[in-house]
Amino acid sequence: MKINKLAFGLIAALALASTAGWLSLDKETRGLLASLPTNRDLLFWSQPQRDAAFRALDRLPVLARAHIVPAGRTPSPLPSGPALKLPLDVDTYMAGQRSAALLIVHDGKLRLERYGLGFDGSGRWTSFSVAKSITSTLVGAAIRDGYIKSMDDKVTDYVPQLKGSAYDDVSIRQLLTMTSGVQWHEDYADPNSDVARFNNHKPEEGVDALVSYMRRLTRAVPPGTRWNYSTGETNLVGILVNQATKIPLATYLSEKI
Repeated sequence: MKINKLAFGLIAALALASTAGWLSLDKETRGLLASLPTNRDLLFWSQPQRDAAFRALDRLPVLARAHIVPAGRTPSPLPSGPALKLPLDVDTYMAGQRSAALLIVHDGKLRLERYGLGFDGSGRWTSFSVAKSITSTLVGAAIRDGYIKSMDDKVTDYVPQLKGSAYDDVSIRQLLTMTSGVQWHEDYADPNSDVARFNNHKPEEGVDALVSYMRRLTRAVPPGTRWNYSTGETNLVGILVNQATKIPLATYLSEKI
């Protein structure tokens, strides 16, 4: 009898969690619920899965936890400007590109605003690598605030768990400019590339998963001699800022931007 009650309790809890998760989705995503993926390999999701999930990444249990960045109290205005006339059919272009939104800002004014894929201006969409620019901006804030002394400081001064790895002689400047010289393979079509594997890496106990993966990488060329696009290194910049400031990255972002 106790087992039956326990099983019923677990089922009820799961049902409540599922209901809460469903209610947290916007109306456009609810209509695509059947297409939501159940695996973490977002690089290899189908197009319908992308259409459904890219507007709800922060609410998918298969992915990492999300942190809310509180909005600023005094947001900058974004007034409308004269409608922009383009020599093409914008809606047809967006449909061909599978675009959810297209906004054009010129001289501080919104000149064009269109949506696709059943999306609208009240929804949210993942920004992916836009975060790279935001994270690097926070390095500047940390330098101004005195948390980081210099762009020429070594990465290992702030992320000591990288000591003894290929990052030993890499500066913050080289990390920011993706010229660390550390081997990294960013091929979105290759399931064995670093960008496909690092999110699923199982770290050693007590070590951040990303740091655990990055400290295993080998040196390809001397630091500062070659540029190589690396999503892993931008994520490492985020960890560096967190370690330097002792403030959660989302909190520091809200305070500074």
